[in-house]
Amino acid sequence: MTALSRRAFSLSVPALALPALAAASGLSVGGALAQAQPIASRAGPPLARISIGRFTVTALTDGFADMPFSYFVGRLPQEIEAAAAAQFAARPSGIRLMFTQYLIEDGERRILIDTGPAGLLGESGKLPSALEAVGVGPESIDAVIVTHMHRDHIGGLVAGGRRNFPNAEIHVDRREIAHWTDPAKRSTAPGFLKSSFDASAEFIRLYPKLQAIDGERSITRGVSIVDLTGHTPGHIGVRVEDGGKSLLMVSDMLFHPSLHPAATDIGFVFEQDPAAARAMRARFFPRAAEEKALIAATHMPFPGLGHIVSDGGRLRWLAAEWAQQG
Repeated sequence: MTALSRRAFSLSVPALALPALAAASGLSVGGALAQAQPIASRAGPPLARISIGRFTVTALTDGFADMPFSYFVGRLPQEIEAAAAAQFAARPSGIRLMFTQYLIEDGERRILIDTGPAGLLGESGKLPSALEAVGVGPESIDAVIVTHMHRDHIGGLVAGGRRNFPNAEIHVDRREIAHWTDPAKRSTAPGFLKSSFDASAEFIRLYPKLQAIDGERSITRGVSIVDLTGHTPGHIGVRVEDGGKSLLMVSDMLFHPSLHPAATDIGFVFEQDPAAARAMRARFFPRAAEEKALIAATHMPFPGLGHIVSDGGRLRWLAAEWAQQG
């Protein structure tokens, strides 16, 4: 498996505080305040926005789903439930995971990271209204970066059997395409993964000019791909960097603060190669803590922004602070 490069973590961002999105004035990034504030919306999902140099990054949510404790593999379900209960996150239906997408804008281009399950899982399908709330139509998205081809990340691209982002360049790792379009792999996959293979086939059909990318590369000035292979064969992250500030969007590297980053052995039932996923977490979590990386994670509590920090030798998640700003 590809080694995690030092380049992925040249971020130099100090740690933030408090894991519950407590009230505060902004995000401490690079010694300055990069304001992270919710955007008022009378209806629809929550929104939050931060600045990374010339970039504006908006966290949008397509919704959420409650995942049974048995879906988190590597420990017994009752151990997973106990860990969640210790952080007041255990529900009768399991652990609630968010589906958060990130919109990157610099005044010239709009780049969307993933598109959510679009109603295929849980209480989802809210991304279109979230985009509308910030005045962005799907036709104005210039590029979509797909971190991997699980249905909860590509559903919005193909919902209703339509090309929902008609003008967007689509970027996805070549290894993902090879895996999810392989009939032999679909035929031997467990039933719960069939829908991801089917959504991927629809994705390829609707976006024949998608950009198959290889490894770490630049998408545009200040936006680059980071190789986080493990969760799936071509799982990637996206780094946004400008003006001495950085944000690393890591997709499915972390699932919930009650589990990650404290435990690298806890995975998710959808992982194609559990051993590779564990190995990537074991490398990524301490490196992120060492480099004080500001992270955005799809499934962490909204808006999914925070740091991995070492606390007495134990790694834990510190959520980024944000507050109502009037």
